Amino acid sequence: MRLALLSLLLLPLSAFAQTPNYTRTDDVIYGRKFGTALTMDVFLPKEKPNGAGVVFCVSGGWFSSKENVNVFFYQEFLNRGYAVFAVMHGSQPKYTIPEILEDQHRAVRFVRTNAKKYGIDPERLGISGASAGGHLSLMQGTQPKLGDPDAKDPVNKESSKVAAVACFFPPTDFLNYGKEGAVMLGNGTLNAFKSPFDFHELDKKTNVFVLITDEAKRKEIGKAISPIYHVSKDSAPALIIHGDKDFLVPLQQAESIIEKFKEAKVPCELVVKKGGAHGWTDIGTDVKQFADWFDKHLAAKSKK
Repeated sequence: MRLALLSLLLLPLSAFAQTPNYTRTDDVIYGRKFGTALTMDVFLPKEKPNGAGVVFCVSGGWFSSKENVNVFFYQEFLNRGYAVFAVMHGSQPKYTIPEILEDQHRAVRFVRTNAKKYGIDPERLGISGASAGGHLSLMQGTQPKLGDPDAKDPVNKESSKVAAVACFFPPTDFLNYGKEGAVMLGNGTLNAFKSPFDFHELDKKTNVFVLITDEAKRKEIGKAISPIYHVSKDSAPALIIHGDKDFLVPLQQAESIIEKFKEAKVPCELVVKKGGAHGWTDIGTDVKQFADWFDKHLAAKSKK
C-alpha cells in the first residue's frame, strides 16, 4: 500500500498549483503520545469558505510522514471552500493499527474542539484517504467515540464523529480478505505490512509491552479494526472508489462493506475504476467525486 501510492503522494506541488488559493499552517500539534507530538497541517481556503472541513488521513500501509502531505489531494476541496486537515498519525513500524486509530480519534476531536477557530461547523466534517487512509476513514465513519464530559482535557470532551466518508481502495475486513475465511493480519497478501499487525499489550506486573501471539486473540483484534463489523444505521454516508485490478486490496473489500451499508440503509456508493490497480495516474480527477459527495452530505442546513 505504501509503495503503490508513494509516487502519487510525492508528486511535486508545482505540478498542480500556481498561486495558492489557501493558507497553510504546518505542524499543528493535536496531541502527544509517549512524549512525542502528533501533528497535522491545516489548509484554509482564502476565498468563499463554505464552513465545512475535510480530515485527510495521511497514510499508506499505515505509514505516515510529513513528506507525504501533498496539496494535490486537497486542491479540489480547497477550491470549493473546504478547510482541510492533513493528519499524520503515529506511524508503523513503531505503532500498530489499534494505536493509530486512537490518533485518528484524537485528531477529529481536536478539529471539532477548534472548529470556531478554523471557521467550520463541527457537525459538517468529512474524512478521506487512500488505501490505509481509506481504512482509517471508514473506521472513523463507522465507530466514532463519544466525548467524555468529565475529561480534564477539553479535546477529549468532544466526540470523534464525522458526517461523511469518501475514500480510495480501503481494506475493510481482515478476516475475509479477498475471499471468505481468508485472515490477513500481516500475512499472505499483506505480508509486506507485518508491523502494523504486531499487536501487543502492557504487562501490568512488569510494565513491559508483550507481543500477542494467541491466534484467537489476534483474530478478535482483527475484527475490532475491520470497519465492516461496525456498520450501523448511524454510520456516516460513504463513497468508495476502487479499481477492479487491485491485487493488494481486492475490490471485494469495497463490495462487501457497501452491502453492509445498504443493509443498514446508510447512503453509500461504490465507483469501480475499470482497469484500476492500487492507484492510477489520473487519480486526481476522481477526487472531484469526493468533493461532490461532501457537497451533498456536508451541505449547510437551513435555519428555520
